[in-house]
Amino acid sequence: MSELRQRYGSTSEHVVQVDGLNIHYKDTGPKDAPVLLLLHGFGSSLQTWDVWAGKLEQDYRVIRPDLPGFGLTGPSPTHDYSEQNDVAALTRFVDKLGLSSFSVVGHSMGGKMAWSLAAAEPDRVKALVLMAPDGFPETKDIGTKPYAMPAIMGVIKFSLPKFLVRKSIESAFFDANALTDTLVDRYYDMLRAPGVRDAILDRANQTIYTDPVPRLKKITAPTLLIWGDQDQLIPSSNAQSYANVLAVSQTVLLPKLGHLIQEEQPELGLTPVTEFLNATLKRTSKASTVD
Repeated sequence: MSELRQRYGSTSEHVVQVDGLNIHYKDTGPKDAPVLLLLHGFGSSLQTWDVWAGKLEQDYRVIRPDLPGFGLTGPSPTHDYSEQNDVAALTRFVDKLGLSSFSVVGHSMGGKMAWSLAAAEPDRVKALVLMAPDGFPETKDIGTKPYAMPAIMGVIKFSLPKFLVRKSIESAFFDANALTDTLVDRYYDMLRAPGVRDAILDRANQTIYTDPVPRLKKITAPTLLIWGDQDQLIPSSNAQSYANVLAVSQTVLLPKLGHLIQEEQPELGLTPVTEFLNATLKRTSKASTVD
């Protein structure tokens, strides 16, 4: 872990303890600017947002944690990765940082956490960006485990060949040529952080699809749904399912992109996200001023 901190840490890296879990996060941008909370996906880490954060922090305070079980945060001491515990941990995290209001950008698993947090804290979440979010199953899949792994995958606790990591990431890209050795090395390193592989297996065993509709209807924040139209992991057709339920939403489909938009072609995804955030948060700020 100390080696990883040396390799991937920075002066913007902080740690806050939440129920015995040391959540590592980066906090950049003007401290008095609107807050953006960036949540990464399954098997990833806060570095997935490096390019986006570098741009967004010019106008926003950007906070991006390593979520429980991943990156430098590592495993939960309770080994509880349920939906309820994820939302509770995030709520206590923003509470400890003293954030009365914020917007959330979430990808995949982090997208599910983002909309779950927005449903639980509708008065605090001002804007929501869901990038290929998980958590909207077909009716027949409610009660199933979306991250279920065959028993043989338990071997990753003891051995994790780099080629296996590369193959798993390739499926998240439309253009495999965009998957650089540097990117593979980072995923490989973070997956070898102490306790992370055990945590991934625990989360896979504990995550069960539930009906999202009642919670999604509680969300009041304007929402941007963004997908790569060639996403092989969570199909872009899911966008319509969310749009049918959310109170205020718009959808952007990006051609010839896969699941990891922010790493395959970061600028293409960042443009509509920035436009949405600027328009939504400036409008909210003006409304607050009038009130």
